[in-house]
Amino acid sequence: MHQGAAEAASFLTTNLQAELDRLDSLDLHELRIRWRRLYRSPAPAHLNRPLLVRMIAYKMQTNVFGDLDRETIRFLERIARQRKGGKPATRTVPAVPEKKTLKPGTVLVREHGGILHQVVVSDTGFRWNGAHFKSLSEVARAITGTSWNGPRFFGLRDKTASGPNREEHP
Repeated sequence: MHQGAAEAASFLTTNLQAELDRLDSLDLHELRIRWRRLYRSPAPAHLNRPLLVRMIAYKMQTNVFGDLDRETIRFLERIARQRKGGKPATRTVPAVPEKKTLKPGTVLVREHGGILHQVVVSDTGFRWNGAHFKSLSEVARAITGTSWNGPRFFGLRDKTASGPNREEHP
């Protein structure tokens, strides 16, 4: 990501946070106005204030960062249908396929050693602390000084049941 894009992303994130913080100060009428602007339809009358705030905040965030992908939406809808029908979702719903790629501009955040690290996905790799890396494993090694599986370090892959506890032993 070039400098201008990074500044724009930072501005959007900062501006979004300010708008999200402002939602708590809005009354019900102002929230309904905000809803109409975001969703281009009137807010459902049965929604209470806390739910309006949450749904508006979600919509604001998806406008900046993007929404769930189609596979995840279908997966969640399938679970909801099965729950409505009284079926246990865990036995009949297949797992969501693991997503293999990260979109450029995605920011991965990981706390390590009391420091919050932010890695930005680019078209050609990953940027951390002004340096470019070809893989997440290279970034994880630079952060920790030890060999790590990068996707696992950044929480993109689950620990295996037989694998070592990465918090205790890198």
